[in-house]
Amino acid sequence: MTGGYSEGMDLLADVLAVSGVRGTLGARIEATATWGVWWTDNPGAAFYAVTSGTAWLGVPGHDPRQLMPGDVVLLPTGVGHTLTSYPGAPAPLCDSSTAAHARRTGGVLRFGDGDVQTHILGAAYRHDPAVSTQVLELLPEVVHIRADNGGTCLDDTVRLLARELAHPQIAASVVMNSLVDILLVQLLRVWLATRPAPSEPSWLGVLGDPLMTEALTLVHADPAAPWTTTALAARLNVSKATLARRFQSVAGETPAAYLTRWRMDLAAVRLRDGDEPLEAVAAAVGYSSVYAFSRAFSRARGAAPGRFRAAARAVAA
Repeated sequence: MTGGYSEGMDLLADVLAVSGVRGTLGARIEATATWGVWWTDNPGAAFYAVTSGTAWLGVPGHDPRQLMPGDVVLLPTGVGHTLTSYPGAPAPLCDSSTAAHARRTGGVLRFGDGDVQTHILGAAYRHDPAVSTQVLELLPEVVHIRADNGGTCLDDTVRLLARELAHPQIAASVVMNSLVDILLVQLLRVWLATRPAPSEPSWLGVLGDPLMTEALTLVHADPAAPWTTTALAARLNVSKATLARRFQSVAGETPAAYLTRWRMDLAAVRLRDGDEPLEAVAAAVGYSSVYAFSRAFSRARGAAPGRFRAAARAVAA
């Protein structure tokens, strides 16, 4: 995938929006010459941006890696990890209540004694559990973008976020959380442009394949259309066999399987968040009858649409 704007980024934006990926500013870390902290597993993704000084990131199963000024790192699964001043430094477990308070207030977590030498901005990302089409869970366990990544906008956004934190004004939380969302997109842009060729088929592979990008863009633009592999192939001016092979090799599933999964994701969000009758939800995702929609939804989600709606709202209440 080359740099610059492409239809693939529209597709990525659509999946990020539907899957409800949202970022919130976490705690700011101020650390001295010798320090360490251990973070337990987190249900969301963890993000760090080093604005000054250095740190070492330790993740089980990975070699320690040094984080330099301007580096950003994403831990998509929120795996437990350490941040330290040097590899192997003592890293006591961070007090959960202190960390939670700092995350809520945008406060500072200070580690070590003496003068502060390292500043790190933290953030967290969550996604909608009702949606099966996700981006974060397909990423490597550690995504590390170095400051010398070729002049992207990541460093500018980190600096802007740091200025907002240093000099908060009205609606600061709105600005900062928006910047955190922007940081994720910018990180994904850099990673997608520089990653090695994927070894396993997945949704992310679509973004580097022009034919697949065009195919999924058509589906996302009109999910209620009567798509079949034949109809989609005709729109793309390729044979049905070619499209089926490409889907399997790039995305790891058939066109029909992807279409059904995406429709069920859209339906799940509409059911939970809206008051539309089942007939309207069914029509919006391409089903001419409530019966056919209910059968497909029950297979995908393990519950009939009405029961899913009630259970999802009970959890959110």
